[in-house]
Amino acid sequence: MINNNISMPHENLSSPPHVKPIISLIDIHKSFFTGGIEVPVLKGISLDITPGEFVAIVGPSGNGKSTLLNMITGIDRPTDGVVIVNGQQLRHLSEDQLAGWRGTDIGIVFQFFQLLPALNLLQNVILPMDFVKTQSAKARRMRAEELLEMVGLSDQMHKLPGLVSGGQQQRAAIARALANDPPLLVADEPTGNLDVHTSEEVFEILCTLASRGKTVVMVTHDEDLACRASRRIEIINGRIASDGPCS
Repeated sequence: MINNNISMPHENLSSPPHVKPIISLIDIHKSFFTGGIEVPVLKGISLDITPGEFVAIVGPSGNGKSTLLNMITGIDRPTDGVVIVNGQQLRHLSEDQLAGWRGTDIGIVFQFFQLLPALNLLQNVILPMDFVKTQSAKARRMRAEELLEMVGLSDQMHKLPGLVSGGQQQRAAIARALANDPPLLVADEPTGNLDVHTSEEVFEILCTLASRGKTVVMVTHDEDLACRASRRIEIINGRIASDGPCS
């Protein structure tokens, strides 16, 4: 469970009208080639996401949800179209520039945690800060300790990932994604490998972060969780089938 007594930087303020989107996707197309045959996956996706939104992306498997996240994070590039995230047009960045941009502007939470098994939880959370080196070593450690306390892991921080539960690993992964205080958190099936109770705990953390000003974009197959986000976008056959709060 998230520790609500710990403040996060950039606490949420009410967004002014006509606020500039933190994510703009303009006519995004993405195709893959298999055996020389072009397979379209995204077929003209356009959407804006404003700061502080909690957006759930749903839809059948193989219809483009994770590919869409890869466009937002710059892990993959569109075949055609424009991706602008936090004021940066991603197609103008080299691979090295994209890696540096991801280190400061976006936090990514994966379904399978992807913590480094030879590092304890504290070291895993410190690692993204070591990459950008914007703080002293002491400040990095202090922030990592605060983040792990925030997600309820202050008593587990010196354990290796393999010695804690899946839910604890995912909470540590969220703390790691927040290490450099990015304005945007992207989560790909963050509860997909967790039991119902632990999924609820992880989801509550994401809700709290959104209420404090983080923009959260989450792919999920869990319709109950999706309907509790502030906005639900359904992707079917590479296109937006619906977009808005659950009725």
